[in-house]
Amino acid sequence: MSLKLKWMVTGVSSVLAFTMYLPATNANTISELEKKQQETEQKKSELDSGIQEKSNAISKNQTKLTGIMAKITELDNQITETARQVAGVQEEIDQTKIEIDELKKSIEELEEKIAERTELLKERARAIQMSGGSVDYIDVLLGASSFIDFIDRFSAVNTLIEADRDIMLQQAQDKELLAKQKAEVETKLAEQRDRQAALQVLKNSLDAQKSEQDGLVKELTAEQNRLAHAKSELEDRFEEEIEISVGLEQQIVAEQARLAELARIAEEERKRTLAAEEERQRLAAVEAEKQRQATSEKNAEENRLAADRKAASTLKKSENASASSTPSPAQKPESNYTAPAASTSSPFIRPAAGRHTSGFGGRDIGDGAETHLGYDIANVTSTPILAAAAGYVSYAGIMGGYGNVVILTHSINGQTHATVYAHLNSIGVSVGQSVSQGQQVGGMGNTGRSTGTHLHFEVHVGPWNGARSNAVNPAPYIR
Repeated sequence: MSLKLKWMVTGVSSVLAFTMYLPATNANTISELEKKQQETEQKKSELDSGIQEKSNAISKNQTKLTGIMAKITELDNQITETARQVAGVQEEIDQTKIEIDELKKSIEELEEKIAERTELLKERARAIQMSGGSVDYIDVLLGASSFIDFIDRFSAVNTLIEADRDIMLQQAQDKELLAKQKAEVETKLAEQRDRQAALQVLKNSLDAQKSEQDGLVKELTAEQNRLAHAKSELEDRFEEEIEISVGLEQQIVAEQARLAELARIAEEERKRTLAAEEERQRLAAVEAEKQRQATSEKNAEENRLAADRKAASTLKKSENASASSTPSPAQKPESNYTAPAASTSSPFIRPAAGRHTSGFGGRDIGDGAETHLGYDIANVTSTPILAAAAGYVSYAGIMGGYGNVVILTHSINGQTHATVYAHLNSIGVSVGQSVSQGQQVGGMGNTGRSTGTHLHFEVHVGPWNGARSNAVNPAPYIR
């Protein structure tokens, strides 16, 4: 192994050891924060479901309460109408009683007349009985002493007969009228009392229904109050969970920023180590060149001296020779050193193989216009997803519409970046882990809010802050 390669291996090993050691003490911290955040999101989801359930129950109870209140209003109207009818019947009864009172006076008068006539008839009957039979009006007429007396007797007899007949006829009529009036009054009074009783039964039934509805109103009102109180408590707990979630997100962002700072420090250390290695390599190359030049000069001097000795020997042997050979200068050996080529690679690589399906900016996938903050690459399920650059895993897990997602934090030329790899069907790294460029972090999938198997890739200038306000178009970074 060459000296240059040894220096490079030693330097890279030092950098990797340094970068892998630093975040190890923090993996548990950010994992616990992410776990707490997931638990908080679960609690928020449960509380939101509870709040929605209570709202639905309150709405349903309110519908029932509205229906019952309408029923109570209808019952009130019926009760009022029934009470009015009862009052009307009572007025009729009162009027009938007045009529009865007036009729009683008429009846009393009729009864007095009937009684008088009855007494008179009794007297006439006693007189007839005392006379030994019926009155013989023929004897009365034949006993007349003259025609005038006969006329007088006839007139008197006729008057008596007419009087008896009138009395009997009037007596019968008065009795019939009395019976008829009594029957009419009693019938009318009975009918009115029956109507009054029926209306009173109806009113009692309506009062009972209203009382029952009032009871339901009290129960539903109490239930509404209970549900409203329970909903208020859930809303308070929901607000508390939101505050906890915000606090955890801030802690996660702070931890990501700290990891980014570690990445920056590690990157600076790597650059310093590589620079030191390059300097050592340069010095070694200079030293090697000096040694090569010294060896070359030494060899050239030895060759020159050998040529001189050979020439002298030849001159001594051939003193008469007209010319002598001239030694040719030694050729300078070719150097085997090659300077290292400058790196021209991009700071990011394409994170997955496949076809580009959606770019950065506005789009509509069926739910209305939205801003797409990433670069979509589609391929078959489990296509390897690679780290676009070296860095640390700041998040690995489920996150809402992202589904299974990995977030990496990088330090590129002193600037913190974050990359997002979403909709994965598998995750191959854990929070706090150091990853190298091109290392597989997961497999392509269709989890979360996704319409097909693909990778949703985002680039953020600065640490990922949850709001994604620092997202940029990834296309220029990976093309």
